[in-house]
Amino acid sequence: MNYQVMDIKAETYEEPAKLYLYLQEKSPEIAIDKRPLIFICPGGAYAMTSDREAEAVALQFLAAGFHAAVLRYSVAPARYPTALLQVAAGFKYLREHAEEFHIDEDKIVIQGASAGGHLAASYGVFWKKKTFLAEMLHTTPELLKPNGMMLSYPVITSGPKAHRGSFENLLGDRYEELVEEMSLEKQVDADTPPAFLWHTTEDDCVPVENSLLFYQALHDQGISVEMHIYPLLPTTWSANELTAAGDGFGIQPECATWIEHAKTWMKSSDERSACQKIKKAGFIAVH
Repeated sequence: MNYQVMDIKAETYEEPAKLYLYLQEKSPEIAIDKRPLIFICPGGAYAMTSDREAEAVALQFLAAGFHAAVLRYSVAPARYPTALLQVAAGFKYLREHAEEFHIDEDKIVIQGASAGGHLAASYGVFWKKKTFLAEMLHTTPELLKPNGMMLSYPVITSGPKAHRGSFENLLGDRYEELVEEMSLEKQVDADTPPAFLWHTTEDDCVPVENSLLFYQALHDQGISVEMHIYPLLPTTWSANELTAAGDGFGIQPECATWIEHAKTWMKSSDERSACQKIKKAGFIAVH
């Protein structure tokens, strides 16, 4: 494995983010030239980045043969759009080094949990719409494009079912100005990439309606979306008992199946992409 740590800087904040790369080595014994990459944004209400949603998740995908990257993005007192710019800078770096790292440039998927899910989904809806991302990084939107979103109990809406603290930490004194714009179910358009979502029905921190609203918005735009809803309580997922909180919080074996579902979703991306192209050409009706 090729393990690297690098600084990711945004003009809006002095302290850099850290990008942790977990890259499969190219081997003459393995007939794989390029691999997909999962770009992971841990949660933490934009106040921290959770260890349980970072390397623990990366290693699950690494073991399945994917590359992985974890972005420890800047949190409060850093404000929007700092973390979004850091994600974009990370994508730019990975695409510019795709040949060196043996990354499949058409299969770089952003993953996020909770507030990290909001950051991942923000990138999914804003990568092209927010032209300042490409302008500030002196590149083109195409280089920044995410090929999919993998969202775990994401913060999405700033409406009645909002996780209010995430928006307060993200926006600070610009809360009133930007809170409506940050309600991501209202920002989905034809440039939003396909998505995989999972949530729990009894989540008492980030209500399941966040995923339901985003699913509906994607479906309404004809964007391919897969969603799994578990009838369980946890608000934070851990890889296993070795990554649980001290009181065992976050361990829920039933929810752990999301990883297998996500792997299958990733591996079916070629078929999904072909279907989307046919739909957009008008040969299949989008319902």
